[in-house]
Amino acid sequence: MVLSTLMTSICTFLALLTLPFRSRLSMQLEVLALRHQLTVCQRAGTRPRTRPVDRLFWAWLSRVWSGWPEAPVFVQPATVIAWQRKRSREHWTRLSRQRRPGRLATAPEIRQLIRRMSRANSGWGAPRIVGELEKLGIVVAEATVRKYMPRRRQPPSPTWRAFLTNHARDLVAIDFFVVPTVRFRVLFVLVVLHHHRRRVLHFAVAENPTAQWTAQQMAEAFPWGEAPRYLLRDRDGVYGRHHPRRVLRGYLSYYHDWRTHLSLDRDCPEHRQIQDAEAGEVIEVPEVGGLHHHYERRAA
Repeated sequence: MVLSTLMTSICTFLALLTLPFRSRLSMQLEVLALRHQLTVCQRAGTRPRTRPVDRLFWAWLSRVWSGWPEAPVFVQPATVIAWQRKRSREHWTRLSRQRRPGRLATAPEIRQLIRRMSRANSGWGAPRIVGELEKLGIVVAEATVRKYMPRRRQPPSPTWRAFLTNHARDLVAIDFFVVPTVRFRVLFVLVVLHHHRRRVLHFAVAENPTAQWTAQQMAEAFPWGEAPRYLLRDRDGVYGRHHPRRVLRGYLSYYHDWRTHLSLDRDCPEHRQIQDAEAGEVIEVPEVGGLHHHYERRAA
């Protein structure tokens, strides 16, 4: 205790010798620091003990006075720096624990719509879904869309056998085979086969089958409108070329009227109006046989 008091007195004497050469503010801060150390040394006990208020004082003094490292006697400057860092950590920890209102939570119906769009259109990324939502009067960030999009695993590419197994009930195949006759004529036999039970649903024979004749046989094979969902065939001319044209026309109509593009500021080639919530509920409309979809609001 006596040694600490002696050291404090010596530091005070040296500081008084340099007073004429320092600024008034610097002198006041140094006097304040020396008085504080003297107060700490005068406390009961053989070793000076610092309190939280002492640490706070030196942390503040290290911020406002550049000569503070030369003033401490009972504590090392590194200790003061450690106090300052601890105080800073406690300050930011306290702020991070406070609950402050952030961005508004995304409505549950919007989350469901994002998931529904993502599942129905496997090729759509977050920018495409954002553009589609904007046309429905729903403004969300790409980060929000990515957050609620279902995570897709990348399974191995399905094989042809897997396709046949999964869709056997809805799968019908048609093909021709030829029958030479004794008179050197060639007859064409059309066979319609249901894959589920390997059942022959229809067959017909013709010498010169045409696209119109083949279409008539398909109508006879499914007289009650029970057409299959999938039809397997080759590219023979007798099957006609109307189907590809119909598919292309359907896709071009979807492409121009409904498909949004980033290069067009998320608009369509044919300008598409933005619908607000008052227009009704959001419905999903399949396009091109369900390969694509568009979304619009319609009144109930």
